Amino acid sequence: MDSCEVLARRKVDVAVVRPRVSDHVEQVCSKTLDLSRVIRLLEDPLTTNMQERHVFVLKKVLRRRQRGFLLRELASISRILEACAEKAKDHDEYSVVLCEALQICRLPFLKERLSDELIYAQDVKQFLSHMGYLMRVPDDQVRHQVVESVKSFYICCMAPGKHTHHGTVRPPKPKCRTLNSYNRLLLRPRPTSPGYRLQLLERSDLARTLFLSMAALEEQPAIKLLLLQTLQILSSSSDMNCALMLSARGAETICLHMNQHDPSGRILFHSSEILWNLLERGSKAEVAAQLSSVECAISLKEAFFDILLKGFRHADIQVRNDLLVLTTLFAENSSSLLVESLFAKQLIAISTFPELKSSNPWAGKLRLSCSTEDLQMKKLLLNLLLLMAKDSAAIQIFKEEQVMLALLTLIKPPPSAATGPSEVPPRSRHWSCVQQEELQLHALAVLATLAPLLLDHYMSCYGNVVLLHLLDWCSSQDAFFGHGHSFHAAGGRGSKKAHMRYCIRLMRSVTSLADKTLNQDLCDQGTIHLLLGLLMQMEASRGEEDAVTVEMKSDMQLIISALCEGEVHRKELFGCEGVEMVLHFLRRGSAMFYSGLGHNKLLLSTLVCMRFCIVGCDTTEDYFLSREGAKVLLDLLSSSPKCVHAVILAALLELCDNPDTVPHILAWRHGHSGRTAASLLLHVWRREEAELGVSRNPHGGIQDAKQSILGHRQLEDAELTSTPNAPSAAVLEVQENLLAKIYLIFCKMGLQDLPGLLVEDQVTLCIVSRYLDFKVGEVWDEIGRELSLEGVRPVTPDQETLHVARQAARRTAEAAAAEQEESLRREAVTASREEALAYEEMKSHWKQRQLTAKSWSHFVCRTSNYDTLKEMKAQRHKYAEMIRAHNQDVAPRPEELFISQLMVSEDSDAPGPAPIKMAKIPVMAAAHEEALVYECERRPLRNKVPVKD
Repeated sequence: MDSCEVLARRKVDVAVVRPRVSDHVEQVCSKTLDLSRVIRLLEDPLTTNMQERHVFVLKKVLRRRQRGFLLRELASISRILEACAEKAKDHDEYSVVLCEALQICRLPFLKERLSDELIYAQDVKQFLSHMGYLMRVPDDQVRHQVVESVKSFYICCMAPGKHTHHGTVRPPKPKCRTLNSYNRLLLRPRPTSPGYRLQLLERSDLARTLFLSMAALEEQPAIKLLLLQTLQILSSSSDMNCALMLSARGAETICLHMNQHDPSGRILFHSSEILWNLLERGSKAEVAAQLSSVECAISLKEAFFDILLKGFRHADIQVRNDLLVLTTLFAENSSSLLVESLFAKQLIAISTFPELKSSNPWAGKLRLSCSTEDLQMKKLLLNLLLLMAKDSAAIQIFKEEQVMLALLTLIKPPPSAATGPSEVPPRSRHWSCVQQEELQLHALAVLATLAPLLLDHYMSCYGNVVLLHLLDWCSSQDAFFGHGHSFHAAGGRGSKKAHMRYCIRLMRSVTSLADKTLNQDLCDQGTIHLLLGLLMQMEASRGEEDAVTVEMKSDMQLIISALCEGEVHRKELFGCEGVEMVLHFLRRGSAMFYSGLGHNKLLLSTLVCMRFCIVGCDTTEDYFLSREGAKVLLDLLSSSPKCVHAVILAALLELCDNPDTVPHILAWRHGHSGRTAASLLLHVWRREEAELGVSRNPHGGIQDAKQSILGHRQLEDAELTSTPNAPSAAVLEVQENLLAKIYLIFCKMGLQDLPGLLVEDQVTLCIVSRYLDFKVGEVWDEIGRELSLEGVRPVTPDQETLHVARQAARRTAEAAAAEQEESLRREAVTASREEALAYEEMKSHWKQRQLTAKSWSHFVCRTSNYDTLKEMKAQRHKYAEMIRAHNQDVAPRPEELFISQLMVSEDSDAPGPAPIKMAKIPVMAAAHEEALVYECERRPLRNKVPVKD
């Protein structure tokens, strides 16, 4: 009673001192004062036990806010709801108030000004977080209302147009456009935008709080189901909500609680959807880490097999496939836990169904149709085999469940059109043609990984026979049109190209193991000739090559290389046909090396095939050389990128063991430039030294005798590998660069009398000829450097030996430098002599031009002046008389004839070469005539008459 009086006095005091304002401001202030009074009423120790008064006042406050809460009131509303939640634990009356307040929380918040959204953003986040904290109230209705309010609030934010209630409908236009009505319309509170509400809901702690409250709903399955639906909605389109759930270990919690008793059968569905949302929108690594436990593996196993054997609805089948995807994620991170939980054994057994009959009890209950979902499950199971193959414990399960036999059964080619209906096995009608093609390609991809791990089972199941039978079907001309819808069928639509691609890839994976029994079995069945025929058939019919075709060619060459490596008899089987194939691809060169279609791999595989299938067998080597194979390699070396030079030089070096190779190399010339093989190899040497950072003078000679062939890169490697157990940098350098290979080729060719060398080539050849001495000195330097780094002093004899070795290497470098200087000096002398001869030739040409001009001047004078012409004619007659008189005094000599012309007679019909006729003229007559002309032109003209124009 006293407390009521005190409350009444307070109301009167406040009413007396309050100033008068306008109607709207007075209404707003009264609402603010009402909330502050309500908070004091709930929190004041004097009025804390007045439940009826509290409920009356709270209901009155809520009735005034049926259109939604104002943004500026949310802080006060949060305090009121918090106080009611504390009192609801002991008094159920407050639960009713909380439910009514939560009903209003479904509506959008109201703003009075545009700036309210920014000013009260923090209050909105705290209010939404307090909504989640109300889940601690033990009342079922309150918890139900909290979940429903959050669900409705979020749906309203996501799709505001679909939920048109009085809180979101735009206010109608005023009928009369008076100033007062327009002002009242502007001052009317309006709902906040959906994006604003959604953004603040995501930034609040509501999703995490609701998720943590799920542990308190074990005895309330209906509310728990509703909460899972709400969490599914929250995680379906918000990355921030997914991150909040994962911070509370949401993936692990959902996985461990999805097998609880559920009369409705919806908990598993919503749980899988939440996990899927967390996987798509959250951190995949964090989801995988939370699921990596034996308990999660057991939970996934129970859920999967329960829905596999009992679920027949379309939604159940989708949940089953979603659980398989989660299991795939689980297997990527911890496949060993699948084995420990016995989940792997059951999954492997299912993957062999229906190709093999299983003795497991669930086999009779399992029913698979040809639907898209069942096909998806089969492909997911095949993919799981790949992931579980990383664990050695799963390999034994593969053997027990006969996975290899099931996969080989699955990759068998479809029956031909000639096969009768009675000959078709029953299981071949289980899948459609499109589905069978997808499974066949998927099984081939899986076998490429599993066959090397299960090689004994592969051989016991006659894997080579099945594989060659499939390859023969791929190369046949049967009418088959690949649909090409799956991932593995890329590039094979309308043909068998995809099947051939994965068949060849599988053969490459098993032959790369170098198992003698397997390779011998393939060779006995004619694999080498079969692949050679396929290669040349594809090359002959090639139009515009794609990446799949180039990949198949490269793989086939690698398969043949693996079969012929180290076997002379198989190299003989490779024969002339194989040599022609190799030469064909080598002659194509490296023009398409950077095309992006795989021609770089094709070129490398061709070189590997040449080394393993041709070199080492006299028959193939001789035929390769007779077809100018060595010259083709040199052409390729001159035009290919640097990254291929190591393989080309290695092949050429191995081919040089045949003594017939060196003449072919020495006879090679490069196109129009005429560069020889020695010049080309020395050019490659200089380029390799430039990349290694070897210091050279401007003429290419040795600049530092201490570092004759040592580069900057090798010095850096020596500093990094200076530890005691590190390999020698000087020895590793021999394997990494091209210098050693070029030196060995020159040793085969010889280092003297090489044709076509320029002066820079001769300078480089001085270094090449002493490469081995330089390398020995480099090793001695490295030994001394390592001893000094380790603080070890050799004994005196060893120290002297080390010093002598270093001095010998330095003297060798100095001798090479001196020889290079001598070569440069000789070249300079030769150049000077050639320059002098060139100048003499230029002088002779200039003098000849002067004589020609003078002769022309005399000719013009003779032809332009008649008197001059008569004078010249008289002089000629005079000279002729003198010569005739002189000849009469001298005894006549027989005229000597010489052959001036050779003429071939074309009229002769006699066999053999045509007869030759010789035309002869007297030598003396020709000599006299020549002397006369020369004497006439040599004498100066007399009585010259100037020429008139």
